[in-house]
Amino acid sequence: MKILSVFFGIFFTISLCLIGCASINSMSLTCDDLRQQKNISRQIDVNLGDTFTVELCSNPSTGFRWLDSANISDHSIVQQVDHKNIAPSKAMPGAPGQQVWTFKALRKGTAQITNEYSQSWSGGQESAWKFALGVMVK
Repeated sequence: MKILSVFFGIFFTISLCLIGCASINSMSLTCDDLRQQKNISRQIDVNLGDTFTVELCSNPSTGFRWLDSANISDHSIVQQVDHKNIAPSKAMPGAPGQQVWTFKALRKGTAQITNEYSQSWSGGQESAWKFALGVMVK
């Protein structure tokens, strides 16, 4: 019985260490954030090899969209690995959802990720909102 208690104690301690060491890197902007500011800049520090996400409010029913492929200043430092659209949590016409990009830190250094929220058709409003994320890979 004592061996079982020691085993569970060690298992519990290791589990807590692993949970504490795991890094969840994400940057999220709500629709309220975007209503308050048209040009938003943020900074994130990540470790070499980490993946991180950027989640931005999006409402395609307005004709506005973020670019599927984000602009990255140095592709040798940061690479986009995924992009997806997440439907609104409320099943209401015109409700906003999110666009989510996943990036990977490839090399130590700094890079800038930018994106623009625009109406893509001819004569549509361009660059209504701009987002910039400075990335420091350690």
